Amino acid sequence: MSDTHSIEEIKKHVRVYIAVFSALAILTMVTVGVGYLDLPMMPALITGLVIATIKAGLVAAYFMHLLGERKVILYSLMLTGVFFLCMVALFISFFADQVAL
Repeated sequence: MSDTHSIEEIKKHVRVYIAVFSALAILTMVTVGVGYLDLPMMPALITGLVIATIKAGLVAAYFMHLLGERKVILYSLMLTGVFFLCMVALFISFFADQVAL
């Protein structure tokens, strides 16, 4: 099995990278445009965070090659959820006696 790639395969990957780069550039312009809309703080913040999340997802999926690592991502998310639930349980148990329910 050879590690060399065909010209067509390389061109396909380059097209994907250019499309992702273009999407990131457009989303950056949208973010700047939203800044000029004079939206109230919460809608502007939510809009900015949604756009940033989409951009981070594109970078992680394509430039960090995580699109093909579904199993690792799933296990990482499950581990994060377990730690989050442990922290919430610890927080509740620590402050339960201080808060009248």
